[in-house]
Amino acid sequence: MPIHEISNNPTWAHQVRLIERVAYASAAGEPQYLSILAPWVQRYPATRQQAEKRPLIVFVQGSSWTLPTLGEQIPQLVQFVEAGYIVATVQHRNSIDGHAFPAFLQDVKTAIRYLRAHADEYLIDPTRVAIWGTSSGANAALLVALTPDDERYKTADYADQSDAVNAVISCFAPTDVAETMEFSSSHPGTNILQYSLFGADQSQWPALKREMSPLYQVKAGQSYPPFLLMHGDNDHTVPYDNLEKMYQALVDAGAKVEAYRIKGADHERDFWSPQIYQIAREFLDQYEQEGEA
Repeated sequence: MPIHEISNNPTWAHQVRLIERVAYASAAGEPQYLSILAPWVQRYPATRQQAEKRPLIVFVQGSSWTLPTLGEQIPQLVQFVEAGYIVATVQHRNSIDGHAFPAFLQDVKTAIRYLRAHADEYLIDPTRVAIWGTSSGANAALLVALTPDDERYKTADYADQSDAVNAVISCFAPTDVAETMEFSSSHPGTNILQYSLFGADQSQWPALKREMSPLYQVKAGQSYPPFLLMHGDNDHTVPYDNLEKMYQALVDAGAKVEAYRIKGADHERDFWSPQIYQIAREFLDQYEQEGEA
């Protein structure tokens, strides 16, 4: 049998690199990490200099505002690198470890500024940055989009960079935190989580829950990036009407917004499908690849 021959792959097409646990900040001596999915050409300085910059997706995994698992969605996110994106999955401080709101939001914003500051290294186009979150990560994503460069949530890290984004994908987000906490009050750990996020003085909780609710951060007359909202109508953790109320608030504010009701879907579990990723891809292609915000 003869020796077979095939052509080489000089452009490293379809080769994806995982850059694990990059420390992007250190709050009170506690490092925070992100992982990056990039094309293989990013590995080598010579090819990196000649490669085209790509739009960035910042992904925040849901974790009930505890410590997100960096690798949870990486297998599914590889397809977006093959479609022309850089993807960064972001951890943030754990509220249960004493990091009350707005620590998680500060961290996600810091991660965005870090990625902009290191755009050349990671082949990122800093003018095309989207954020995508699930559950508590979607709460963070929406808050990032609605409070660009807000001094309340800015740390000293990479202060010369912006944390604003060009597009937002939100999957089963708590948009009304007070309602979500009441809805899931029978879930184990909900009360501990509230003390962790909002502190011991319960008289302060209503104001903090409102500040942490994207629904109440939508302001008339503001310029916002486009939003894609998706939520299962059989969600037993975050009530589906959180999507409906958020959608209406964004429409009333004049924002570009698309919304999808996932019939019969619970929280995470049976929500995900190839169609979900296709919807996300088409949305990002419209507003990220084309540079429309």
